[in-house]
Amino acid sequence: MTEYVVTLEKEACDGIFACLTRDPRFVEADDGLATIDPDADPIYDATGEETVAVDDDRVVATFDDERLAAARQAAAACPTGAIEVRDVDDPTIGVDEQPTEVDE
Repeated sequence: MTEYVVTLEKEACDGIFACLTRDPRFVEADDGLATIDPDADPIYDATGEETVAVDDDRVVATFDDERLAAARQAAAACPTGAIEVRDVDDPTIGVDEQPTEVDE
């Protein structure tokens, strides 16, 4: 299994819900934007070890399962870039590489 963190930036979310069609853990929240619900996947039973923290700015969920690819697909489908997925064992996975400065 793979441990990974999914972060959803609420301010960047426009409620387009492209993520919902890629990963059933993404659902519509009461505010009309996306959120993450580990129990929403009708096929995969949540283990109870998932953590989801919600504050005014973001939703941060930690999973340890085999659904990393689904989370990555949801992030890739988000037209506003509101979703980030990071592999806990390799935090550079899922992160856009930043250009490095070159001394001249």
